Amino acid sequence: MTDADVEAVLRLNEEAVEATSPLDADGLRQHREEAPWVLVCKDGAEVAAFAIAYAPGASYGSINYAWNSARFDDFVYLDRIVVEPRFRRRGIATALYDEIEATARAHGRLVCEVNSAPPNVESLAFHRSRGYREIGHLTQQDGHETVMLEKVL
Repeated sequence: MTDADVEAVLRLNEEAVEATSPLDADGLRQHREEAPWVLVCKDGAEVAAFAIAYAPGASYGSINYAWNSARFDDFVYLDRIVVEPRFRRRGIATALYDEIEATARAHGRLVCEVNSAPPNVESLAFHRSRGYREIGHLTQQDGHETVMLEKVL
């Protein structure tokens, strides 16, 4: 991700905030400074998607990251992935997951969460099709429920 991508990434996150979580410029700056994987996919100069993932031992304050840190010594945590709606169904999410899973292989597992109440049906189906399994549930600070997922690599 470059400085030129920031505005588009913030816009994409805002459009998908119900499936992810709020993200402002300062939060994105922190991700870029702390997360080993802050990726964008582009169609020409246009940001079509982005993903952010963390390794163990980060000082990231997410309750989801903390939940996984309490259970695993070695993992990669996929914090968020967003694909611009008009670029969906083109294999972009699959390509991002392939890239992150390949990197996460050295850590043994990739973990993430998906909204379960209310359910993000498409995301849950996508993760199942990629071999993710349910390892728990977590109530978020705003009260919605997530299912915690893991793929052993």
